Amino acid sequence: MQATSPVRAFRWALFAAEALAAALSPSTYTAPVLALAARQLCAAAWDVLPGFVAACAVLGLLLIRIIDSTARDFGLAAHSLDLYVRLLVLELLPMLVALFVAVRSGAALGTEVALLRVSGALDRGNEALRAELLPRGIGVAAAVVALTVIGCALALAVAYFGLYGFSPWGHDAYARAVGNAFAPVVMAGFALKVAFFAVAVAVVPVAAAVGGPREMRSVPDAAPRGLVGVFLFLALAEGASIGLQYA
Repeated sequence: MQATSPVRAFRWALFAAEALAAALSPSTYTAPVLALAARQLCAAAWDVLPGFVAACAVLGLLLIRIIDSTARDFGLAAHSLDLYVRLLVLELLPMLVALFVAVRSGAALGTEVALLRVSGALDRGNEALRAELLPRGIGVAAAVVALTVIGCALALAVAYFGLYGFSPWGHDAYARAVGNAFAPVVMAGFALKVAFFAVAVAVVPVAAAVGGPREMRSVPDAAPRGLVGVFLFLALAEGASIGLQYA
């Protein structure tokens, strides 16, 4: 019988707590763990970096053009950069990056963990968590953070180019608008949201695979089950963030 959603959510939360406790332990970071985490980070972020950068640049140029043109039509040209930062940098990019990493790496990780569970490789308890699962989770979480930072920095650079071109005379207005958008409270909330996204993308697919039936026929269901869980967690976190920030 399939576990109910509250029970499944509790299992995922328990697994996340165990993984977080292991991740915070200095003894976890042995040479094999760091090597496996680095390989996972490269697979999740480095290998797709050129395409990711190109996509962020195109998206940023399109949005800054649309927002600036619309703001001018309504006499709000002075607020176009603030709108752009709040929409793309603070809200859309973190969500898109998390979904991108979840689809590309989280789903594959969930399937791999399901296969390891069926084969009995995860029967060693905490030793298996540290040796097999935690390094992969650390790599995926690091990929979310790294791509979010790169994407947001690129989006800010693209915004300047879209508004002022190569002229240095827009620096003061640009710095003032970005500084107003990135208030300390906003930055703290943004950092917490990105950290939660990273943990959700790293933990939920693995937890879904570990908590599934130990049968070979259940392995293909591990990836979609994990992706649905990731989407729900991200949607709840984004809704809570927007509610707290703009209430």
